[in-house]
Amino acid sequence: MNATAGERTLRIGEVAERVGVTPRTIRYYEELGLLGSAPGRAKGEHRLYGETDVARLRELIRLRDLLGLSLEELVGLVEAEEARAALRDRWHDSRSDAERLRIVEEAIEHVERQLELVRARQRTLAEFAGELEDKLRRLRRRRHELAGGKRG
Repeated sequence: MNATAGERTLRIGEVAERVGVTPRTIRYYEELGLLGSAPGRAKGEHRLYGETDVARLRELIRLRDLLGLSLEELVGLVEAEEARAALRDRWHDSRSDAERLRIVEEAIEHVERQLELVRARQRTLAEFAGELEDKLRRLRRRRHELAGGKRG
């Protein structure tokens, strides 16, 4: 994982407890490429994690829960963010305006993908809010009728 020299490492159970997920969730996130796996770790060897891994896992869980993402959507969001990070590195290494223009155009595409995912979630939430508002209006109307507001 990402434990740096001198940093306290944590086992998978400790990380799971701190973040509020199961060890199986962490393993699955590794399989999906959402969390890096330790290079050179032999199969069956204990997984060790650093604070960077804990922070990344917390952010992944936050995004998943906040946006109500499927794991496939979460992977897409993370891939777009990682692509943008690579573009930032290219930007710093580039001196050519033409190359920087290509970098900006690629970055725009990645942000547009991320934004569309967020907007899709907003539309879904707005539809659900509308349904709840309709139910609330009907219930209030029924309450008013039952309380004697409308005699029949």
